[in-house]
Amino acid sequence: MPNPKIQVMLVDDHAMMRHGITLLVNMESDMEVCAEAGDGTEALTLLKKNGRVDIVLLDITLKTVPGFEVIKSMHLLLPALPVLFVSMHDEEVYAERALQVGGRGYVSKQEPGAVLITAIREVLKGNIYLSKKMHAKLLRKISAAYSEPEQLINTLTLSEFEVFHLIGTGHSSQEIARLLNRSVKTIETHRFNIRTKLNLKDGADLIRYATQWNLAELRKSMS
Repeated sequence: MPNPKIQVMLVDDHAMMRHGITLLVNMESDMEVCAEAGDGTEALTLLKKNGRVDIVLLDITLKTVPGFEVIKSMHLLLPALPVLFVSMHDEEVYAERALQVGGRGYVSKQEPGAVLITAIREVLKGNIYLSKKMHAKLLRKISAAYSEPEQLINTLTLSEFEVFHLIGTGHSSQEIARLLNRSVKTIETHRFNIRTKLNLKDGADLIRYATQWNLAELRKSMS
């Protein structure tokens, strides 16, 4: 008979932290920790072996590959896998980047345990979880980004829009080339054309604008 409990995987290089989160999660009647990993390599191995993982709680700072890189490998393996970042780092610095790389939320390790449980449940409902303070900050940034005419997006070709979207989700030119089965040179040409059409001065502006646009669209889809 299938296990009805929510299956949670922990990825954190501190054994004591994993132990504490395991105790917290297992206190919930409908959740249990199904796997623990101390680094990204171990996490990917466990994901391949486990029959079912409903959500991953992933730290940003790991001893080998950083969490922001680990999530990319996880999503190549299981694209729909929800990942919630749980970290000691400053939320105002790292939470937005966590969303950019495909995370479904961010919880500070300084928060009470009840906040983590709430975040897990929200993410499993298909929502994004951030603190109220961080949520308000991102909405202000999104609003500012839309001071430019949104119609400029409509000037992009289908291929350019695909590249624009993937840039906004944190992918490099090499990753985009692989995902779209095109050459890196073609992707770089698209990036140049996108910058020209959107009146963006450089690559950093393109990444910033694409990220803000993707977050705005994500917000719309959830409303």
